[in-house]
Amino acid sequence: MKFEDIHTFFNNPPPHYLNRQLAVCYVLSVLLHRESYGTELIEQLEQDYPCYRLSDTVLYGALKFLEQEKTVVGYWKKVEGRGRPRRMYQLNEAAQPQAEELAWYWQRYVRQDPQVLAM
Repeated sequence: MKFEDIHTFFNNPPPHYLNRQLAVCYVLSVLLHRESYGTELIEQLEQDYPCYRLSDTVLYGALKFLEQEKTVVGYWKKVEGRGRPRRMYQLNEAAQPQAEELAWYWQRYVRQDPQVLAM
């Protein structure tokens, strides 16, 4: 390690990986506006919030939880420009109030993060 490495770390910190709780809130914040599929959710996060990353394992664990709780509905759909059908997810209308509350937690979390504020 060199002192330069320390400066580099703080000037360009590595991305933060979301845990399952944050992933649930993030996914709901997206699904409140439109349906989506796993790869798209990961890409959208990296585009909108470059300092965050979401692993496949955490994302699909969050989606499985949301399906089990009947908060989201998953179905297969052929997406234009993609080879095989994708598992699409959409918000269950009955779960909208809870989704709005949890999406608010996501928004509050990213607004308080110094890395996001520096962007």
